[in-house]
Amino acid sequence: MIDYLIIGSGLAGIAFAETALNNNKSVLVIDNDSNSSSKVAGGLYNPVILKRFTPISNAQEQLNELTSFYTKLESKLGIQVDFKIPILRKFFSIEEQNNWFVASDKINLVPFLSTILVTKIICGLDSPFDFGEVKQTGYVNVPLLLENYKSYLINNNLFLNESFDYTILKSNPDGIEYKTILARHVVFAEGFGMHSNPYFNHLPLDGTKGELLIIKAPKLDLDVIVNTSVFILPLGNGLFKIGATYNWQDKTNIPTAEGKQELIDRIKEILNCDFEIVSHFAGVRPTVKDRKPLIGTHHIFKNIHILNGLGTRGVMLGPFLAKLLFESIESGVSLPNDINIERYEKKK
Repeated sequence: MIDYLIIGSGLAGIAFAETALNNNKSVLVIDNDSNSSSKVAGGLYNPVILKRFTPISNAQEQLNELTSFYTKLESKLGIQVDFKIPILRKFFSIEEQNNWFVASDKINLVPFLSTILVTKIICGLDSPFDFGEVKQTGYVNVPLLLENYKSYLINNNLFLNESFDYTILKSNPDGIEYKTILARHVVFAEGFGMHSNPYFNHLPLDGTKGELLIIKAPKLDLDVIVNTSVFILPLGNGLFKIGATYNWQDKTNIPTAEGKQELIDRIKEILNCDFEIVSHFAGVRPTVKDRKPLIGTHHIFKNIHILNGLGTRGVMLGPFLAKLLFESIESGVSLPNDINIERYEKKK
């Protein structure tokens, strides 16, 4: 009997699998390679909501867990996936500058917002009102992480590449049965695929489509992440990832002409250099109506669990939430009420 059967190998599934393995638990991951939202994730992490200069709840705890988690994972896989570089928030007015300085004086934002304006001129990028620097930021190379972690699982016989059949899952007091697999617990980390899951499809996972571009702009001299009406992430060799759009109606993974044009229009408002589009991709983020994750244990089947709803902050939330869920299952540690799926079970 294994300890955990994990359904999904995106950011949430990887986070829980690795958390379990780090605690000497056995795992088996099942996925049919359809998790497109993690594949197209921007991968950025930062502790501040930059639209309004407001802090994220538990930001420092999440960042601490992120650093520990990815450092161990990099050593294990022999690759670098966590790149710690600043995020510069472009200001569009003097008023925004003033709002930044007001926010930077707040006790819970002091560790994250620099009080020194970044005034340097970036070749290829208009910035008449300068930038504010966000600290403790960076990005995770998600495609590289997904590819290498899947290879690790396969090489250690910890991965099944197949669709999960909910109809043959059986739960009993001693654990769960699935085909010939016996496990103590099953953790569903399926992202937007949760809508097909009869155990959890009553939960209000909404889903927000995002589209991104890779552009080539040889004259854009940028070695930090810039946050404007879009984010601009340098990839090296004159390549930049640009994102992202937000579409609450379209739930497909198909890139659209409208999304592409929206990003092009925004780029043209910001850059004053030539660029060409190299690639265009899309995915549906697992978002929740109350903007809080969905983690916890099924209200009837106590060995069936969920880790979902990471939204746009998967690389930062994943390790933190996986640890909370693991401690809840293994040690009975209570989950915070605002992320526990019990907040919806009580309303039924």
